[in-house]
Amino acid sequence: MTSPLEDILVIDLSRALAGPHAAMMLGDQGARVIKVEAPQGDETRSWGPPFVGPDEDISTYYLAANRNKESITLDLKSDDGRAVLTELARRGDVLIENFRPGVMDRLGFGWEDLKKINPRLVMLSISGFGHDGPEGGRPGYDQIAQGEAGLMSLTGSGPDDPQRVGVPIADLLSGMNGAFGVLAALHERERTGVGRYVRTSLLASVVGVHALQGTAYTVAGKVGRAQGNHHPAIAPYGLFKASDGAVQISVANDKLWQTFTAEFGLDPNAEGFATNPERVTNRDALIEVINAAFADYTGAEVLEKLSAAGIPAGRVRTLDEIYTWDQVASQHLLYEVDHPVLGPTTLPGSALRYDDFPYSGGREQPLPPPLLGEHNESVRAWLGLPGERS
Repeated sequence: MTSPLEDILVIDLSRALAGPHAAMMLGDQGARVIKVEAPQGDETRSWGPPFVGPDEDISTYYLAANRNKESITLDLKSDDGRAVLTELARRGDVLIENFRPGVMDRLGFGWEDLKKINPRLVMLSISGFGHDGPEGGRPGYDQIAQGEAGLMSLTGSGPDDPQRVGVPIADLLSGMNGAFGVLAALHERERTGVGRYVRTSLLASVVGVHALQGTAYTVAGKVGRAQGNHHPAIAPYGLFKASDGAVQISVANDKLWQTFTAEFGLDPNAEGFATNPERVTNRDALIEVINAAFADYTGAEVLEKLSAAGIPAGRVRTLDEIYTWDQVASQHLLYEVDHPVLGPTTLPGSALRYDDFPYSGGREQPLPPPLLGEHNESVRAWLGLPGERS
């Protein structure tokens, strides 16, 4: 079997999450990814708990963003470190970095420098708030970006309860956008023979997914606000209460509304509820009516009735339920890797699936996240360079 990106070499200079996630996505599809770390290592190696391993020193946070990579350590301020990186850049197809704007130039590896080393190189830079503009130099961390880019104002129980998303979504979106931009630039290189500089940021990535909330403001002048677990433009669509817990439903059109009301003995044409715009306007009253209708049933009974009627619905699962769910297993979303310290280890897998591969992603056998500097000697030997200098 051949992997989609098996002929691509990625030099991953990034750390934390956004850049490493982009590099990992490319590695999942078969690219060779060489993670270049400072001698002290990517800071996520110290983020926790939880930590695992015999010495309780391996961060599960680090494991989440660095599968399918090799690790080397370099001091990029030293002659040796610059020599190794120069040779990697000369051979590479993609270089990823998420230093603050200007750092790569000061190190001597800015875009203009890299083009001279390898005109075919694609460079991806990920920043917090963009590489230019009045606030382009600001450091960016996920929760700060979630707040500054408006996401927290849309998330929470109400306008006075801003909440962060439960995963570092600004970082993850930036990594996804970065990987997408890299693939577009590699495709263009097939025509032009030269690389391209790709940029994205946490700010851009969150603004880029405002979707209906964005056009509600830019077109209609409406400023969206957090309103809990209910959709701003569709009703009923959200979290409701059965006798023993919560269920979620999505009644996304009037035909489904007719079916839903028949299933629970409600009047589909009740005043204020006949059309979706009316139901959205009268959402609070609608929630009360539906919660009252569900109160006579357990969550399982509600879901059984909705499933039989063809109405989209579901539970709210915890992560232990997710990773033991047969549907997750059926989608090949778990990787079994042999970690050099932890031994057989289960990791979440890629969201992409190719039917001729046993795992999600484009590798016949995924690689475990590397130990710090695990591949120093093998990479230097491959480059034809001397071993590490003390």
